Amino acid sequence: MKIELTTHDTTRIDDTRIGAVRPLITPALLEEKLPVPEAAQALVESSRNAISRVLHGDDDRLIVVVGPCSIHDHEQAMEYAWQLKEQAEALKQDLLVVMRVYFEKPRTTVGWKGYINDPHLDGSFAINEGLEMARKLLLDILAIDMPVGTEFLDLLSPQFISDLVSWGAIGARTTESQSHRQLASGLSCPVGFKNGTDGGVKVATDAIQAAQAPHAFMGMTKMGQAAIFETRGNDDCHVILRGGKSTNYGRPDIDATCALLKAAGLREQVMIDVSHANSSKQHARQILVAAEVAQQIAAGDRRITGIMIESHLSEGRQDIAPDTPLKYGVSVTDACISMAQTVPVLHQLAAAVRARRAV
Repeated sequence: MKIELTTHDTTRIDDTRIGAVRPLITPALLEEKLPVPEAAQALVESSRNAISRVLHGDDDRLIVVVGPCSIHDHEQAMEYAWQLKEQAEALKQDLLVVMRVYFEKPRTTVGWKGYINDPHLDGSFAINEGLEMARKLLLDILAIDMPVGTEFLDLLSPQFISDLVSWGAIGARTTESQSHRQLASGLSCPVGFKNGTDGGVKVATDAIQAAQAPHAFMGMTKMGQAAIFETRGNDDCHVILRGGKSTNYGRPDIDATCALLKAAGLREQVMIDVSHANSSKQHARQILVAAEVAQQIAAGDRRITGIMIESHLSEGRQDIAPDTPLKYGVSVTDACISMAQTVPVLHQLAAAVRARRAV
């Protein structure tokens, strides 16, 4: 009897909405092409330890994560880094400055997803190039002795760049995500969890508790292989207050947040994001909010361990539009204050830290 061999057709039920599948470079190959120099490795290690000491109360400086809402150009990012480096060096006794270098942007609906996903800003989604460009930029910033911080949005991209990151953030839209909490539990750097978009802080305190615990989950190794990762937990996590339906940077808000943290057995400390809802999405209000936060610090509030500021070379924002040249040094996502506006804010915060020491 003849047996007919047939191939089972699954095309009706598998990948029916996938338009294309393209090869992805492995983290190991990218690291081989762009390895970490010894000096950069030492800077990442020392700056992570310094941030950890602030979070654990062994260093009274203020962590300042400051920089563009998002990176879209290497040259402009480096110009900003050099200018920020000058301020960081001048204020290093009072401020622990980390440059905000954000490559991935969460979108409320649709829009440009960031330097890694679409580095040419044209919808070509040259992700392999984006990963290489992002890693190259981080190495160049580290080469001028400037530590960097970024948001971890995609769950695979950290394997390509996280060895160069001194501080990480989990955004308001992903703080409640179990996958991001598991990711944070295995990251080698300190991590801040933002409160929810509605202003709820409990999701962030829950996230810290989850990230402190060991986890086992599926992921991708640096060789590009699927694997099960078992983490030890991350004790360098903290809350970032970014506002919600209203602002939450005032003394009553910090009191309420710290009460939640205390009830959960966590350190009573906050980082305050002066942008987003805390500035009512009016970028210039960051200056006023930072001044109010500085007043609280100067009055002796040691629970405020950090601050976030969205700042670029020039003020404002612009849209990405076909055949329209972009203005130099202006954000293509959220509006930022300029470097000229940022410098006085940094000096005001440094003065507040010095005043706090005297209280």
